[in-house]
Amino acid sequence: MVDKKPVNGHQILISTKSLNRHGLIAGATGTGKTKSLQVMVEELSLKGVPSLVMDIKGDLSGLGAPGSTNKIIEERAHHIQMEWEGKGFPLEFLSISDEPGVKLRSTVSEFGPIVLSKILSLNDTQQGLLAMLFQYCDDQGLPLLDIADLKTVLRFAAAEGKAEFQKMYGLVPTNSAHAIMRKITQLEQQEGDRIFGEPSFDVGDLCETKDGLGVINVLRLTDVQAKPGLFSAFMLSLLAELFQTFPEIGDPEQPELMIFIDEAHLIFKNASKELLEQLDTIIKLIRSKGIGIVFITQTPDDIPENILSQLGFKLQHALRAFTAKDRKAIRLMAQNFPESDTYNVEELLTELGIGEAVVSFLDRKGRPQPLVHSLMRPPLSRMDVLSNSELDSIVKNSKLKDKYEKRLDRISAHEELTKRIEEELEAKEELENEVPERPVAKKATTTRKEKSTLEKVMASSVTRTIARELTRGILGVFGISTTRRRTTSRRRRR
Repeated sequence: MVDKKPVNGHQILISTKSLNRHGLIAGATGTGKTKSLQVMVEELSLKGVPSLVMDIKGDLSGLGAPGSTNKIIEERAHHIQMEWEGKGFPLEFLSISDEPGVKLRSTVSEFGPIVLSKILSLNDTQQGLLAMLFQYCDDQGLPLLDIADLKTVLRFAAAEGKAEFQKMYGLVPTNSAHAIMRKITQLEQQEGDRIFGEPSFDVGDLCETKDGLGVINVLRLTDVQAKPGLFSAFMLSLLAELFQTFPEIGDPEQPELMIFIDEAHLIFKNASKELLEQLDTIIKLIRSKGIGIVFITQTPDDIPENILSQLGFKLQHALRAFTAKDRKAIRLMAQNFPESDTYNVEELLTELGIGEAVVSFLDRKGRPQPLVHSLMRPPLSRMDVLSNSELDSIVKNSKLKDKYEKRLDRISAHEELTKRIEEELEAKEELENEVPERPVAKKATTTRKEKSTLEKVMASSVTRTIARELTRGILGVFGISTTRRRTTSRRRRR
């Protein structure tokens, strides 16, 4: 657009080769962020690139059905000079909560002690104890599958098996064990235990195509907005799993997978320094795996500066300046865009209309391109949500449903250690209940011969002498007391 008027026939295209350098879609509520996200996902699907979309508000399910035209769409299509035709795209609905869709889970072992420590915000001592627990389970062949396994191992290390742990791995700090248990409880309160378990989700299933179109994996998260801890834990584990699983492919012509994180501030809200550092590292390195990440949020300020600096393209919708603080923030945000001789960026950011955006991006060789005021094309898919029956039909016909629907609960560390503790307690009780039989005292009997011999001994002079001396000694003590009492009694009478 030039002077706030569209230039017919001029299209702004972002090269797929640069998309794995990540990006940002930002703008105030109601300015068109979700529709821009919808358009990007559609274009990627048309090129055979699968994507994973975080649907926090529940308004992206319409991607699965063709859109319908109206006057605004026809006018927009005329300016862009495109032939608009409604089209639905292949969807897979995923879930980490009660929302309908394929359940995403991962085992505690797959998280590993380092990532889990970042999620729980553990200090060095607590992280060392957690690593000890993982090592113990590896050595003993105890599967760590879900939160119940981790809690049982932690209790065992701090109580019943403390001596065993200290002998094998060193001192078990009780305070650290209690602190880890509290952190696990906090995660459980946000239903974080739901993302642990089996069957573990294979991230390779996110990279499917259907009839030449990239499958759009919509992760429904409408009931997770008030649980930032759960959302952060899931995203960190997912990114870590993708990073560990996908091979290095360098700089491909187009991404293997694109990830769109709506309401991105939920990841960084109350995130610890360690968690932010882990995210920063993964985002820096994951692009060489052919994975691109796009954050969607209201203002660029929601994204940490070190991560924001890594984003290769920015699609900025309108910002609102209602207060002096807002105006100051917009002034700073304008400086994040390339300098432009054509636009006054600071003014333009507050004057953009719905469906308009300021776009900055990289070309195929990674060079920044001039800032452009652009009119976004209308989505081809429905700009409204699917009905419940339409959504249920997609979930029912999912090719992943049978693979992940039924939760597995095989014998793991919880069952093994619980059984061991119960057996030890039963053995202890049996030992305590075993009272040794006392030998029955044999009744003394004296024969005539023994009686005769005893009488002779008692009648002997030696025996009489010993008896007399003992009697004197005993009576002598009491005799003194008796004499004193009698003397005292006589004096009183006088």
